[in-house]
Amino acid sequence: MTHTEVSLVAVLATIVLDLWILRTRLLTRRVFWVSYAIVLFFQLLTNEWLTSRGVFRYDPDAILGWRVGHAPVEDFLFGFALVTWSMCWWTWWGRRGVQAGPFGERGRLRRGGGPRSADVEDATPSRAD
Repeated sequence: MTHTEVSLVAVLATIVLDLWILRTRLLTRRVFWVSYAIVLFFQLLTNEWLTSRGVFRYDPDAILGWRVGHAPVEDFLFGFALVTWSMCWWTWWGRRGVQAGPFGERGRLRRGGGPRSADVEDATPSRAD
């Protein structure tokens, strides 16, 4: 598969994941698009820096040839898929109450929303002076 094909499949898979599988519906929310605009700005900077210095080089036969700066347009499609996929899963797990512990212990499933008071107390490390 070419970079173009992989990028298009990734975008399609992301849309299906968001709207029909996980049903997080992030793509229908204004806050998502505002957040994504911020991510896109930094992706533009990073892609320009990496591709203009030759850190990443692309086979002309594997991309469309359209570029934003030095980066092929496929990078932005693929970046969209990666960021959105991560946000969908983050939202989906968060809605189910899966929380990581304050010091990285394994997540756990809790019913009933916010942190328990014990979790809040545990989140503040004590100093033994």
